[in-house]
Amino acid sequence: MTDVKNMAGHLIRRLHQISTQTFARQMQDAGHDLTPVQFAALDAIAAHPETDQASIAAQIGYDKATIGGVIDRLEVKRLVTRHPSPHDRRARLVQLTEAGRSRLAEMRPIVRGLQDDILAPLTPEERATFVALAAKVVCA
Repeated sequence: MTDVKNMAGHLIRRLHQISTQTFARQMQDAGHDLTPVQFAALDAIAAHPETDQASIAAQIGYDKATIGGVIDRLEVKRLVTRHPSPHDRRARLVQLTEAGRSRLAEMRPIVRGLQDDILAPLTPEERATFVALAAKVVCA
């Protein structure tokens, strides 16, 4: 019999749940109504202003088919704006609004801080090792 609880896939799924719950709780406590994917999209847009939705999806490891909905919700919250690309009328370029820049600046320290909460049972050295190994798997 296989012990599913010790399989990598199961542990990764559980860690994702823990991460998402921690993020949601701390964002709610700070008065921010954003998901981890919405935060990642804002961060990617800030790093690459005037980028198209497909590029945002690729930068955050999200699928192109549903990134439009993420951007829609950010636009409703007035954190981003979209306009057609002058070079490719099929592409829509996304940029942060002033409110988006402000919200992102408020959220970044919270998100940096909650990383320690997610990995609380690990020592600082174990956290560094975990992050390095997880990055190796994700980037492979």
